[in-house]
Amino acid sequence: MFPNMLPFAVGQFNPLVMQPQAMTQQATRHARRVYVGGLPPSANEQSVAIYFNQVMAAIGGNTAGPGAPVKVRRPTDYNPSLAAALGPSQPSSNLNLAAVGLTPGSAGGLEGPDRIFVGGLPYYFTEAQVRELLESFGPLRGFDLVKDRETGNSKGYAFCVYQDLNVTDIACAALNGIKMGDKTLTVRRANQGSAQPRPEQENILLQAQQQVQLQKLVYQVGALPTKVVCLTQVVTADELKDDEEYEDIMEDMRLEAGKYGNLVKVVIPRPHPSGEPVSGVGKVFLEYADVDGSTKAKTAMHGRKFGGNPVVAVFYPENKFADEDYDAAA
Repeated sequence: MFPNMLPFAVGQFNPLVMQPQAMTQQATRHARRVYVGGLPPSANEQSVAIYFNQVMAAIGGNTAGPGAPVKVRRPTDYNPSLAAALGPSQPSSNLNLAAVGLTPGSAGGLEGPDRIFVGGLPYYFTEAQVRELLESFGPLRGFDLVKDRETGNSKGYAFCVYQDLNVTDIACAALNGIKMGDKTLTVRRANQGSAQPRPEQENILLQAQQQVQLQKLVYQVGALPTKVVCLTQVVTADELKDDEEYEDIMEDMRLEAGKYGNLVKVVIPRPHPSGEPVSGVGKVFLEYADVDGSTKAKTAMHGRKFGGNPVVAVFYPENKFADEDYDAAA
């Protein structure tokens, strides 16, 4: 009998052995794959294959060094029950992960069946705002707001795990489908097959939904009039790089915005020469002496065409503007 082959009684057969090789590979594909995220832009298929072959050889497996950290986990179609029938279901304890500078279990608590995917987040939501929204249901054990590697801006989705795993389904049920600005949240277990809240959880769910609705009003940028108006789809980052063009844009904005009231200040964040991320690039902020002026400006400018695109005008929190925090609005 071959190693790693389970004995079968007379009249029985191993379906995996009897299948043609191509069918066997397809049947075991979910158990042989891993997800690798956070790769640098320079990575390609060949370099990734070479790297993992070297790593597996170094740690004593069947096959990191400097650079950006990568994420390695099972894909969403992984089925542990089916995988268990194909061979060992747990990593070998004999693998020398230290040989390549890896530490087991360093995923920040963001693995397992209770890991939650939160999609459809408005791009202007900060980490603190997303955490506060999620923590309506309890403290988090792990949290990761996924950001663009080049710009540092949010990609609009995150992952989290609660300390109390019993609230996982409550949070998913309460948050999923909620409107946030022009976005609709998609909240579910990262691994498909989520359960529904149990009857005894219904009261908690109702209270949580009410709390979320209150927070939704707080985060709904532009819901309440302020003295500051934020314009988007007016300028591009490339237009702001040239000093002369930047000054022309500033002057045009002062003249146009001054038609609607006593204009106090115009702020147009521009890209940093070094390429470092700058908050608010692509937005124009108009501060007026009173709400009457800002309201007239918002009404007049919202929806106007600029460069073929409709301008979006919203009220902006005055405290955020005063603190030069330009990431609270789209």
